Amino acid sequence: METTHESFPDNGMPEAPMAAIARTTPSRLSLPAKGSCWYCEKPLDSVRRFCGKSCADSFDEEAEYTR
Repeated sequence: METTHESFPDNGMPEAPMAAIARTTPSRLSLPAKGSCWYCEKPLDSVRRFCGKSCADSFDEEAEYTR
């Protein structure tokens, strides 16, 4: 069993579980911006990857099922 000091980092907040971090990190952040939404193909600027949170979440959900 770990001590209280080990379970809380310097900022006093509990550390996020690694499973939650790993679930959102790989697919979305590795995509290059292509000028349109990666999920619905709506035109975007040259910086954004998704037009909104719903498309980003849908993309992640679909990626989870196609693993």
